[in-house]
Amino acid sequence: MVINTNLSAQSSANLLMQSEQQLSQSLQRLSSGSKINSPADDSAGLAVSMGLTAEMGENTAASDNVNDAISFNQTQDGYLQQVSNALDRMSELAVQSQDVTKSASDRSLYQQEFNTLANYVNNVATQSFNGVSLFDGADLYVTVDSGGDTFQNVGVNLATSTTYTTLADDSVATVSQAQSALTDVTNAISQLASDRANIGTNIETLTAYGNQLSTLNNNLSAANSQIMDVDVAQESTNYAKYNILVQTGTAMLAQANALPQSVLKLLS
Repeated sequence: MVINTNLSAQSSANLLMQSEQQLSQSLQRLSSGSKINSPADDSAGLAVSMGLTAEMGENTAASDNVNDAISFNQTQDGYLQQVSNALDRMSELAVQSQDVTKSASDRSLYQQEFNTLANYVNNVATQSFNGVSLFDGADLYVTVDSGGDTFQNVGVNLATSTTYTTLADDSVATVSQAQSALTDVTNAISQLASDRANIGTNIETLTAYGNQLSTLNNNLSAANSQIMDVDVAQESTNYAKYNILVQTGTAMLAQANALPQSVLKLLS
């Protein structure tokens, strides 16, 4: 038996220190709700989690882009619904003006309303959404994922398309002019139907991209949770285990420190 080197006490102290470290880590996990509170806890897991978190942020930004593009298209369609109503009324006026029983005065009133509606269509062509023209015909390329891939949002041209702009020059003041105006209005209605169909396709496709991003982010969040989030039930069990080990380790260290005192009996 030796006095200068108490191997039992040293061993007990080392084990107690390890148990205290595990207990401290368990307390930190339970209080934070996270399994990784420093790179030393799981360096590889932290690196993967950071990548997943970054991708989720990028997907969220792409989702905002998609939702803004959907709002852009919905605004376009809201205007075009009113244009459709205007064109329908203009076609009625063109037909009514062809009534041989109508006087020149009657046609003059029809012409006034026809011009007002044509001007309204031309005014719609100048509208914008957050500073971006709604109807200049330009295609917009919407970023739809974290990789920067884009969707070609097909534009609508009211501003320079002759199908619409010629309406302002049409007249229903005479029967022959009304017949020509009706042809132009019918062509505009046909073009409008095609334009609204394109907008509907844009909205449908963008909605699918938005749903895809939402699903992807849910899955990424679940994967990140497996890495970062603490299992409270399991960690509570670990906490109880290490708490007991610390208590017993403290008691055993006290016993190991007391062992050299038995040497005094040999000296007495």
